[in-house]
Amino acid sequence: MAITGKSSGDETSSNFSLSSTTPIMGLKLYAIILLTLATLLTIFIAIFLCIRSKRRRIRVNHISGSSPVKQQVIEIKENDDDDDDMNEVEKEVSVVVCVEGKNESYGSNKCEVGNFEGMDVGWGRWYSLKELEMATNEFASGNVIGEGGYGIVYRGVLHDGSVVAVKNLLNNKGQAEKEFKVEVEAIGKVRHKNLVGLIGYCAEGAQRLLVYEFVNNGNLEQWLHGDIGPISPLSWDIRIKIAIGTAKGLAYLHEGLEPKVVHRDVKSSNILLDRNWNAKVSDFGLAKLLGSEKSYVTTRVMGTFGYVSPDYASTGMLNEGSDVYSFGVLLMEIITGRSPVDYSRAPGEMNLVDWFKGMVASRRGEELVDSLIDVQPPPRSLKRALLVCLRCIDLDPQKRPKMGQIVHMLEADEYPFRSEHRSTRETAPLSSSTTGAI
Repeated sequence: MAITGKSSGDETSSNFSLSSTTPIMGLKLYAIILLTLATLLTIFIAIFLCIRSKRRRIRVNHISGSSPVKQQVIEIKENDDDDDDMNEVEKEVSVVVCVEGKNESYGSNKCEVGNFEGMDVGWGRWYSLKELEMATNEFASGNVIGEGGYGIVYRGVLHDGSVVAVKNLLNNKGQAEKEFKVEVEAIGKVRHKNLVGLIGYCAEGAQRLLVYEFVNNGNLEQWLHGDIGPISPLSWDIRIKIAIGTAKGLAYLHEGLEPKVVHRDVKSSNILLDRNWNAKVSDFGLAKLLGSEKSYVTTRVMGTFGYVSPDYASTGMLNEGSDVYSFGVLLMEIITGRSPVDYSRAPGEMNLVDWFKGMVASRRGEELVDSLIDVQPPPRSLKRALLVCLRCIDLDPQKRPKMGQIVHMLEADEYPFRSEHRSTRETAPLSSSTTGAI
């Protein structure tokens, strides 16, 4: 009896606890439990469906070709860096891609460089490192056509048979990355017969390479100062042609672009020549952009000793007048066949600019002409070239001519008979003025 009574009491207590009315809206206890379980199950299903839907959208994007890296959204981003690691106040540019709505610097760990292989991005073609290794025979020493502090230039043959020049930038304290960005912005979109064309690029890991058109006749420095024999292949007419071509290229950078480009490293080794002696300005690794609203940009002094203008060297204020001065030194070099600085010469002749000005002041301009030129230039042509030199190196940057004006001054030599149609009275002032200036 005791056992039976106890069992009955337990069952009655259990039935009472599940079917008893609760204070929550008068619902039974079992109803509350069922509603709670149903609510939790609904929340779980909703979360599961949300996650599944998101994964499905990402998968559809990949299938349809819209990968997280939007290949079309590639731009040049300008940063005003007031205090970078080079202590240089200047505009810098960086290649940027859009990744899921975020900007990521090109070449960082979050950007897949391989996504750009074989793609035209507006400035040129993106080449893989493997392609350029094959083109240059694994960057063989026998294919080296140029070398300097910036990197090494190789001759390469692409799979389609076209010959190119491949510049492998040396990554000295991040300088390769800076030069890569600058060249992309400065001449990536530029096409001019007197500027070396930039065909494409490569950026994989720490590697930064630039692919240029191949110019097949070396550079001006080699033809002026190399072992070329007793007679220079560069006649006076050829030298003036090279000077005019160089001036036209620089004039386009200064006056034909917005923002204008200041080359900052105009020198004979950066003037490439083709078989017809057409000049092509190259190496824009130090170039700077200068907007129309600015007359100069303050930057760390860069360039090659002997070519840098005194005003830029002393103040760091860079504008197109700095290139004009460098061109004046280059023209002196073309006329004389001498280097801007040559410590092997007598003390008074070491510095080309000082010696040149002294010779002109002493009316010994004809003695300035390179002795390796077989046929001496016409006096009128020589005087005009000497005058251009003196105007370009004027210590007052405001008095230096624009590159476009220099082109017209030098091209006047191509029309030697123009003045013959004028009267003697008209031509006399020009002749005396020119002679007096020289």
